[in-house]
Amino acid sequence: MSNKKEDLSAATVGIGRRRFINTAALAGLTVGVAACNDKPAASAAPAASAPTPVAHAASEVGKYEVAPGQLDEYYAFSSGGHSGNVRIYGLPSGRLFKNIPVFNTDCLVGWGITNESKKIIGTKPDGSLKYQTGDTHHVHPSYKDGTYDGRYIFVNDKIHGRLARIRLDTMETDKITELPLVQGFHGVFPDKRDPVDAAINHTTRVFCGGEFSIPLDNNGKNMDATADYRSVFSCVDAETMEVRWQVLIDGNCDLVATSYDGKLACSNQYNTENGAHYEDMMSAERDACIFFNVARIEEAVKAGKFKTYGGSKVPVVDGTKAGNADPKTALVCYVPVSKNPHGVNASPDGKYYACSGKLSPTATLIEHALVLKWFDGELKTERDAVVAEPEIGLGPLHTGFDGRGNAYTTLFLDSQIVKWNVEAAIKSYAGDKTAKPVVDRLDVMYQPGHGFTSMGETKDADGKYFLSDNKFSKDRFLPVGPLHPETAQLIDISGDKMKLVADHSVWSEPHDSIIIPRNLIRTRQVYDINEFPNAVKDAKDCRVERKGKKVTVYLTSQAPTFGLREWTVKRGDEVTIILTNLDKVEDLTHGLAIPKYDINFIVNPQETKSVTFIADKPGVYWAYCTNFCHALHLEMRSRMLVEA
Repeated sequence: MSNKKEDLSAATVGIGRRRFINTAALAGLTVGVAACNDKPAASAAPAASAPTPVAHAASEVGKYEVAPGQLDEYYAFSSGGHSGNVRIYGLPSGRLFKNIPVFNTDCLVGWGITNESKKIIGTKPDGSLKYQTGDTHHVHPSYKDGTYDGRYIFVNDKIHGRLARIRLDTMETDKITELPLVQGFHGVFPDKRDPVDAAINHTTRVFCGGEFSIPLDNNGKNMDATADYRSVFSCVDAETMEVRWQVLIDGNCDLVATSYDGKLACSNQYNTENGAHYEDMMSAERDACIFFNVARIEEAVKAGKFKTYGGSKVPVVDGTKAGNADPKTALVCYVPVSKNPHGVNASPDGKYYACSGKLSPTATLIEHALVLKWFDGELKTERDAVVAEPEIGLGPLHTGFDGRGNAYTTLFLDSQIVKWNVEAAIKSYAGDKTAKPVVDRLDVMYQPGHGFTSMGETKDADGKYFLSDNKFSKDRFLPVGPLHPETAQLIDISGDKMKLVADHSVWSEPHDSIIIPRNLIRTRQVYDINEFPNAVKDAKDCRVERKGKKVTVYLTSQAPTFGLREWTVKRGDEVTIILTNLDKVEDLTHGLAIPKYDINFIVNPQETKSVTFIADKPGVYWAYCTNFCHALHLEMRSRMLVEA
């Protein structure tokens, strides 16, 4: 007797599972909202029907494949979530090129093991790492004249309130800053030009949204006074990576965006109720998108109109609603938007900001010029800056733009990408009943969290691709146990209709990606040995120096040998190994691993790195090269002799 389940096509199974997920999620959401409002729940609208995405002919899909030996059109930089790293993919191939360690340790390259990386991550007095974990969410590059300049990428650590900077010429983290007074640092975005000096048209600031409200003097006292909990919004200097100033606000920051003229930074906000519990965070009918007048804030700081909290010396200005009632002197503007929004994105023409109402089937469109008018006292209310609020579907989250007047929003509950026209949405909001904002929908698998268009966060949005990062991947890939990979689905948006053209599996759990044409990235392939003060520039300079119990081993690597055949230390010595790779050939990386001493790191061509450890185990220890570098790679070894 046949098994009926086996007779079902994969498509049918997929539809059933997706309907189940949507229905369960929507039902749970409805009950939660009803509990918050203390009213009976209205009948939940049925989740959208879920046809399997249209399968395209192999010849058409083949147009998006990258042939052997050919290069991808784009880099995709993606956050690694609670892995603490940032990943680099190629598009349209979806090939993973590199994991950039940031807040995590990585024994592949020795991040968190070498002295140089530990200094960047941050250590305790005993030399151990201050934090062992990280949670990267949002990655955004530096700008020049409204587009990417190829210098840096900035990424947050949600767990520990840290901001990291990655150099794009080496694809390596070079600085990390911990923000004071912050827990749950979620959104980050660089300014697109200096808002104070119009002649400076590149990134000088990075804005950081604090999500979780906490007591500002968080010392264990008055912990039950939840009404006094607050969040802060921070500004970090893009070059020095020092915190310039912070703003005390009502509500929680989520994501961050900046204007193209440099005048405003903003963050969508949920929990404007300042609630400490789940149900309290959804009682208000509307939340807000908060706008920060950067020039006014910096004038206030310069004039000394600030306080400091919790032992931090960073100036904190008052951005609460109560302290900013007069628009003409206000530092911030709270624009009411759809309930519990997730995501705010600026349109490439610089005219609008789109906020999605996670608990409302709408997106709120705010006009940049009208926010500036509110600061000039020319609007009656903050809500007058809203120019559209199209109904687009269930669970809207992130919005991307194509540069042709269209927006693309992920619908978490509907498992769809919806394409809507900005001008049509504005006309509909103004009363034009013939205007139809939604122009297309595409089913994805399943529950898209984050989505982004190619170059969509710049004035040069090219309208070619949309990448949907989906939180569930049931039925899409070979099963690998309870923790599934996530699905990045590549969508062609160059025509009138969206086309799903590729599925890429991605490690859990990415939160954000940025798609950049390859011509904007210029990497270095070989280091300059003169950048490293401790570099050992010639193998004949290899040596062992002793100062009491501190021993420094100066070592080189050049395929297939290390500069010392062996070196001797004594039990109990504090040993520092300084290793320089003398090879000048691109892609010729060496590694150094020492058994039983937990040492493993790499040095790239002409690079120098170091490690420090206590030689507490007497005996013979073979130090060997970990990166395949030569036909005699296995013979590339040296001995560390630890005398008892």
